[in-house]
Amino acid sequence: MKRFFVFLGVVFTTIGSAVRAQEVDSMAPLQMSSWGDAKTTELIDYMPDITLDTRFGYNHDFTGGSGRILGDGLYLDINGYISPHFSYSFNHRIASTYYEDNSGFNGTNWLTLTYEVGDFSFTAGKDALLVGSFEYDAYDLDSYYEMNSMFYNMLDCWQWGVSAAWYPGECHSIILQAAHSPFRYEEEDNLFSYAAGWRCESEYFESYWTANMWEYERGRYLKALNISNRINLGCFSCDLEYMTRAADLNYFFANDFTAIIAPSVNICDWVRIFAKCGYERVREEVMFEDFGTNLFYGGGVEFFPLREDKDIRVHAAWTSNEFFGDILNVGLTWKLNLTSTAKHALAAIAR
Repeated sequence: MKRFFVFLGVVFTTIGSAVRAQEVDSMAPLQMSSWGDAKTTELIDYMPDITLDTRFGYNHDFTGGSGRILGDGLYLDINGYISPHFSYSFNHRIASTYYEDNSGFNGTNWLTLTYEVGDFSFTAGKDALLVGSFEYDAYDLDSYYEMNSMFYNMLDCWQWGVSAAWYPGECHSIILQAAHSPFRYEEEDNLFSYAAGWRCESEYFESYWTANMWEYERGRYLKALNISNRINLGCFSCDLEYMTRAADLNYFFANDFTAIIAPSVNICDWVRIFAKCGYERVREEVMFEDFGTNLFYGGGVEFFPLREDKDIRVHAAWTSNEFFGDILNVGLTWKLNLTSTAKHALAAIAR
């Protein structure tokens, strides 16, 4: 704990120095560099956005008849620009209840550098596997684990690799990714995964589809097709997801699959009601275990006391899962923006 407070002190000192140094020139027109990536007419704030995110709450297990108060984790999140075309993103678990090893890069969710030019972008580093699932893409602290599929809970998505994206239209993106396989273990370093995806984001409809190949033995792959669609109609939203997996394509759509429906309604700016129901079957032993079938469902409510600002959230969620049992979770999530806090503190001092 002492080390953590020392770390916070260093962060605030660094932010303060950066704020004072960049108050004048961080938004200034840029000069042309040797990379040719600067635009004299483009204004970019190079101040990194730094937040500390955390969630804790009370978990009551109706099946086991026990309850406990626990913290889900403390996350450091940093995002910013190096130049008009180079951006970076970093998310690290300082502490976590659901991960056994947070040491070194094992505690890093993602660490990426992205280069954008025209209608293309290229990303390298540690990132989430490209899987066409809104459930799978959800930030840890925005996800209710017992309400999720076992596919989400057991397949490690954070892997080192590279990806490229093409944006042929205003709402469309085509993405290719090559990364380490989620079935790679320390004794086997040369297992890889490959993915191709398509995303479409419009006002009323979103699609997220991918085709995946995950190497589980040298030269042998588990194939997957992931199809997710989201309907947005005013205050109502609904996710419809289907994922199928098989080592042998002859068993597609029958052996291993996950199907999910997840509706939600924003009652107002500060109240959201949500529900979720899913069914999955796992028969492929390479997936983790031949555990058969799993029916999972639940619902809950989220309350945002700051209304338009979503940095503080109170939630209550009830879930039922064949592996976790019946769980009631009531908790609080908040995000402390260290950058804006430092700016406000310096502004107050300056006055």
